[in-house]
Amino acid sequence: MSEPINRKHFLKSVAGAGAGMTLASGYAYAGVSEAGQSARVSPIGEPARVGIIGLDTSHSPAFTRLINRDDNGASTGFRVTAAYPYGSRTIESVYNNIPRYTEQVKGMGVEIVDSIQDLVSQVDFVLLETNDGKPRLEQAIEVMEAGKIMYMDKPVAGSLKDAVEIVKVAERLGAPVYTCSSLRYMKEAQQVRHNNAIGDVTGADAFSPASLEPSHPDLFWYGIHGVETLFTVMETGCHSVTRTQTEGTELVVGTWEDDRIGTFRGTRAGRSGYGGIAYGTDGIMHMTTFEGYGPMIVKVLEYFRSGVSPVAVDEMLEIYAFMEAADESKRRNGAPVTLAEVLSEAGA
Repeated sequence: MSEPINRKHFLKSVAGAGAGMTLASGYAYAGVSEAGQSARVSPIGEPARVGIIGLDTSHSPAFTRLINRDDNGASTGFRVTAAYPYGSRTIESVYNNIPRYTEQVKGMGVEIVDSIQDLVSQVDFVLLETNDGKPRLEQAIEVMEAGKIMYMDKPVAGSLKDAVEIVKVAERLGAPVYTCSSLRYMKEAQQVRHNNAIGDVTGADAFSPASLEPSHPDLFWYGIHGVETLFTVMETGCHSVTRTQTEGTELVVGTWEDDRIGTFRGTRAGRSGYGGIAYGTDGIMHMTTFEGYGPMIVKVLEYFRSGVSPVAVDEMLEIYAFMEAADESKRRNGAPVTLAEVLSEAGA
């Protein structure tokens, strides 16, 4: 077993990355905020142009529709103008979606380009939507090296090692990092986290579908939705994970450093859905209200304006370490696995 790493030291070094970088699109990082993300000056000219990488997911036309709607006040000043279709070239179930989603975004006035290089030369901001996590590292590096602020949809990468590498490159280039599932913005989860709806959180149970894709760590593919809900209310500090799997169910139990317990239940049998229960010193909150992609898109556009991610890098990495530790626990027949161990093995 690897020695535990100083996770906080690694994350602190990431957060303190590279102020003062001038962007090719006419934007500049103006310094580093208290949250550790580089702040950016206001855009020069509007509407700002948004590009999409990856038309292998329904998120791409859905997000385009939200951003380009003339009556959507949240998107004022932004427009999706170009897209690069690929996207997965190997996972048939998503690769086959590319022609259909390409036609959908073209119908909303989006130009289809032949390469990421062509895309970044034409846009100010990027939505990295590729459903397949394996090409994400290479794609993300190309965008960051072009000096574009980028939102990365789930999964951030196809492995924890690649996720760590994305953060390291972002540190080197002084680029902000923002990735999340839209389930982070469930109404009640936000109330628990930001409005003190139940006092101090003492524990939580979250659930979501958990379909599997053999080329990815099990929970990266779809269980990420419920895991993100769990971390939205529990926040960081998970120490170790145990996992039980049957054909139709995942049950992952995380123990936090302050002895709180949070669980994720992933479903592949019976009726599925998204939600959970958060327990607190002042009450119990059932998390049931998912309002679609709109609340997340509002946050993405705020991030484009400011260059400050609403999700800290340490929380993002801990979510993916939680899921990787769950895979390792499965390999060890349900034995506890620490997040420090898997982060160390991933090169953090």
